Amino acid sequence: MKLHTIDAGFFKLDGGAMFGVVPKSFWQKTNPADENNLCSWAMRCLLIEDGKKLILIDTGMGEKQDAKWQGYYYRHGEGDLVKSIRAKGYTENDVTDVILSHLHFDHCGGAVKWNADRTHFEMTFKNARYWTHSEHFEEAMDPNPREKATFFKENILPIQQAGQLFFTDKAIEKPFDNIAILTADGHTEKMLMPLVTYQDKKILFIADTIPSSSHIPVPYVMGYDVRPLQTMEEKSTLLNKAVENNWILFFDHDPMYDCASIKMTEKGFKPAHIGRLDAFI
Repeated sequence: MKLHTIDAGFFKLDGGAMFGVVPKSFWQKTNPADENNLCSWAMRCLLIEDGKKLILIDTGMGEKQDAKWQGYYYRHGEGDLVKSIRAKGYTENDVTDVILSHLHFDHCGGAVKWNADRTHFEMTFKNARYWTHSEHFEEAMDPNPREKATFFKENILPIQQAGQLFFTDKAIEKPFDNIAILTADGHTEKMLMPLVTYQDKKILFIADTIPSSSHIPVPYVMGYDVRPLQTMEEKSTLLNKAVENNWILFFDHDPMYDCASIKMTEKGFKPAHIGRLDAFI
């Protein structure tokens, strides 16, 4: 098995929205905001070569939306989903499976792209099965008012129409030998959190339950979460498991660090070690 961090670029979101009720005087120490109160966040994906399968977790926001829409999120950095995959020695056509942690635009937008003359959409990974949870898919198709602005039909329906959409909870056989699928409901309904077994290690793609190392403290919950109190419960459970079982957490949005291991201190959960993925494997 081989693991690779994939860089799909950076974007900006409001610091207050990303940290909820936590005061700016606390979070700006690790995530300084610009003059518009916006902080930079990564769109970090994970590529896993496991035997005959090449599995991608998440796809960033993609390039389908127009320049005005992209401008709302201040895309920046050199990262690009497909270029990053190619830089690891693969092509997009080598990808056999895409696990979408959830269908918010910044996690699934890169799954679908315009064709060459921009007349219709096509799959970025034409040979891949795309995986989500059936209950999450239903939520995305009929979203609550809180999430309506982040579920885009053009990111989701073309996958179904291409016959490439599959549900982890409906699979007759376990789809992956070395990946267990955990779920969480605090951020959004049935978000997937793949737990990868790599040699003697467990690496949890924790998605937006803990989007960055700055969100490790249990009260640091995003304003985007549909059930923030449940997020806090889920974080406590997962962080305890990370401490007890030496799990490595893989962050999708941390602007600096890929991963952290966790320790319990008198002041709560803290990173024991933090850094790039290759420092942990």
